Formats: sequence, structure tokens, C-alpha cells
Amino acid sequence: MSIQVLFFARYREALDLDSLEVEGEFATIDALRQDLLKDPAFAVLNESGLMCARNEELCALDEPLVDGDEVAFFPPVTGG
Repeated sequence: MSIQVLFFARYREALDLDSLEVEGEFATIDALRQDLLKDPAFAVLNESGLMCARNEELCALDEPLVDGDEVAFFPPVTGG
């Protein structure tokens, strides 16, 4: 399975990375996130309030994944 992972806002800045292609078997977005968290550089993805999207649709971490999906991680958005 190949998943394109995008990072936005302060996650992109913290990781110094816009995107990453990940190969592996991931049942859900959280399984993908947990795999990334094995590398301490991705600790920012352990932040409470982390938001995610699958194929440009907001979703929860328990969203199922299939080959070719695009996953985006971004921090909580506040308005004013």
C-alpha cells in the first residue's frame, strides 16, 4: 500500500517536510500515524487536537485507508 502524507502549518515547519510517501499496510490513519511516531522526529504528530483529512475530506483518526489515499495532518484551527 502506498499513501501520500501531507503536512501543513506548524507540522510542516517542525518536520521541515511538505510531504512524504509511505509504503506499508495501514488499516487506519491512526495506524499510519503510529508508524510515523516510531521516528522521534514525528513526535509533533502526537499533539492533542491533531486534525487529519483523507483525500481532502476532514475525518477522524479511525478513518480506514486504501492504497493510493492521500492523508493530511494539520494542527487545530482557531478563528477569530
